[in-house]
Amino acid sequence: QVQLVESGGGLVQAGGPLRLSCAASGLLFSSYTMSWFRQGPGKEREFVAAVSRSGSNTYYADSVKGRFTISRDNGKNNVYLQMNSLKPEDTAVYYCGAKFSYYRDSVYAESDKWGQGTQVTVSS
Repeated sequence: QVQLVESGGGLVQAGGPLRLSCAASGLLFSSYTMSWFRQGPGKEREFVAAVSRSGSNTYYADSVKGRFTISRDNGKNNVYLQMNSLKPEDTAVYYCGAKFSYYRDSVYAESDKWGQGTQVTVSS
């Protein structure tokens, strides 16, 4: 059974940093493109960032480019999202996602497996 468990969310002041982690189990982690999505109050879930199986390629939403960094550790089955220069509009529940990929260097702005989410609140 696939499990994705997010952690690291919380309350942070605008301009501050926060690092999210996602621990994956029940899957061959290195065969999955990993991603982060978020859902703000009253909004639909939206793509944030993705990293390829190898970790060599990343892809970001325009709204977070230059502020957020996604990375992965295939030895620990973890994926991370380092968030810097946070803004109140980054307030959302952040979800970890996984999508099987045949290709080591492909990235996708989609997922077919989800974690339960972790709340990030940015105060102004």
